[in-house]
Amino acid sequence: MSKVYLSSPHMSGFEQRYIQEAFDLNWIAPLGNNVNGFELELSSYNGVAHTAVLSSGTAAIHLALRILEVEPGDHVFVSSLTFVATANPVLYEHANPVFIDSEPDTWNMSPVALERALQDFDKAGQLPKAVIVVNLYGQSAKMDEIISVCNSYGVPVIEDAAESLGSEYKGQKSGTFGHFGIYSFNGNKIITTSGGGALVSNDEAAIQKARFLSTQARDPAVHYEHSQVGYNYRMSNIVAGVGRGQLEVLNQRVQQRRAVFKRYYDAFYQIKGISFQPELEETFSNKWLTALTIDPKQAGVSRDHIIEALSENNIEARPVWKPMHLQPLFEGSIYYPHQIDDSVSEHLFEDGICLPSGSNLDIEDQERVIKIILDVLN
Repeated sequence: MSKVYLSSPHMSGFEQRYIQEAFDLNWIAPLGNNVNGFELELSSYNGVAHTAVLSSGTAAIHLALRILEVEPGDHVFVSSLTFVATANPVLYEHANPVFIDSEPDTWNMSPVALERALQDFDKAGQLPKAVIVVNLYGQSAKMDEIISVCNSYGVPVIEDAAESLGSEYKGQKSGTFGHFGIYSFNGNKIITTSGGGALVSNDEAAIQKARFLSTQARDPAVHYEHSQVGYNYRMSNIVAGVGRGQLEVLNQRVQQRRAVFKRYYDAFYQIKGISFQPELEETFSNKWLTALTIDPKQAGVSRDHIIEALSENNIEARPVWKPMHLQPLFEGSIYYPHQIDDSVSEHLFEDGICLPSGSNLDIEDQERVIKIILDVLN
């Protein structure tokens, strides 16, 4: 049986045109037409003024924190239910992550828990330097509520849209609500450059500084002059060419992933104990991954039973992200649950599963996934 992956790269066929152009012009590694073009095209697609394309989404978060002047000992509030790349840059700057629980309507940052945390830290005179909110598996968080409460305390928002490029919240593109937004073009994302990311903002000076810091912070001089710590975070011209070819089919990839989700939904929504990640009213999710929970008491089987059965048939499936506040790396960090005695993210981790969701997933392979799950459930 062929391997069925969780989310494999899906090339458009257009990438080679941009790569060949870079070869023809001999702009291979440094900046060039593809970098400039990819930044302009991403800005146009998302309706945001400025974009810097970088080596990864993690680099984008790190630069956002640097530009917001996060320093050792500062606090940064972070969604707990996410991949570690969201939180690692906080440690790069020797700051303290404070983790905020999810809420059930989107599985994303709880505005209730966030407001409680801001109240506590405001009373202590230790407001965070930033709030990093994640749009999990393509579904936007409750951005109106989150932006409103952060604005009331004067705390800037970094929107981690690594998984939600192409999604929308009330008609506005995901990643464009905070002071900064970030995207990832890792190999498993909805479009890929093999590895890469972007930082976006309507703040032109901030994006100019991101470009400066990401190219080793070279001061303007004939010789190599450096007065600040810089990073080798800029995207290469070849990689950006791949991104331009991928961006041409982004809307198609969103529709393909939504079609994958619908086939799973139609197969399972009536089964007792199965609940899909909600799509909040007035939002549009790219459905990067189809995520659902399985209540073992109602369904009669656990999430782990299903993952094991799929693995035995050469099919990749994974649990929902393990919350950051449960990770050994962040042991001892402060955590604010959605309700004082109820951690939504922990429940989601215990019962949540992500199914193969690639835009290039064959219908026959998806039907094989569905049949195995139904067999386990029955």
